[in-house]
Amino acid sequence: MSRKRKKTAEFRYYRMPEKRTIIALLGEKWQQNYGRNIDYLHFHNFLEIGYCYEGRGSMILGTEEYLFRGGEFTVIPKNYLHTTNSEPGNISTWEYLFVDVEQLLRKLVSGAPGYVDQMIQAINQKAVFAKGNEMPYLAELLKRILDTMREGKMFYLEEAEGMMLAFLSEIARKNIAFFDQPGGGVREEARMNNLIYRSLDYISDHYHERMKVSDIAAQIHISETHFRRVFSQCMGMSPLEYINMVRIQSACEYLRKTDEPIATIAGKCGYFTSSTFNRNFQKIMGMAPEEWKKRPENYEQQILQFNVRSEEGW
Repeated sequence: MSRKRKKTAEFRYYRMPEKRTIIALLGEKWQQNYGRNIDYLHFHNFLEIGYCYEGRGSMILGTEEYLFRGGEFTVIPKNYLHTTNSEPGNISTWEYLFVDVEQLLRKLVSGAPGYVDQMIQAINQKAVFAKGNEMPYLAELLKRILDTMREGKMFYLEEAEGMMLAFLSEIARKNIAFFDQPGGGVREEARMNNLIYRSLDYISDHYHERMKVSDIAAQIHISETHFRRVFSQCMGMSPLEYINMVRIQSACEYLRKTDEPIATIAGKCGYFTSSTFNRNFQKIMGMAPEEWKKRPENYEQQILQFNVRSEEGW
């Protein structure tokens, strides 16, 4: 019996400008037929907030599918699989905000660090798909933030950050209320999501070290087998595939910004043999690191495909 072909996901990476916590994707570029010739999900390194002005289609958020029309919006945590598909022949108009939630909250929210952590956890509990008439305050506030970013008046970033704090605070409250509903199902889902987010943070902090999947599982106090299963269900890829993605992403930054030897960069990114680094770079980026280094202008458009096979010894 042939093995079932593994699904593919894309990691779409945005670089936040220095001292910024919000970037906006605005204008005619985002008026298009979404999803054409795309049959896979993707995820980002920042929280994505999208507002649909017009159009029709479907939005897939994790394992759920929603039909969208103009006047609706989405709030999608980082590392959350999703995609947007317009109806065939239909042009949809969206605009987007990408938010570094942790930096924004630590900048604007006073009090103990644990309070900020609680807000971050609440915001990341679930993706939100909402009709404007169901959450009119949030819909109008989101449009004000988009317009503020578009107009770019004096102190517009400070104004946008203040409104974004109000927006995220309301999202956090609604998510907490949702998961506090009677019944254990959603609370168990929240608990597992929290474990996955903790594992992602651990990988971000330790990807440059010798790291085994069992090390990550031990950090969040579950068995390795259970961790592998839950991680794959949540992220659409294995823990090893995610580790390799983070490492190659970091390697691309070094290649783009420095003239260090490739072998040195490989070591800084957690690869201790050149052959392993080169093999994974080729699989994820579609070319050798030497070739990619000659074309760094393509960095933002590179698609990181997650169909890398698992290897022994992790």
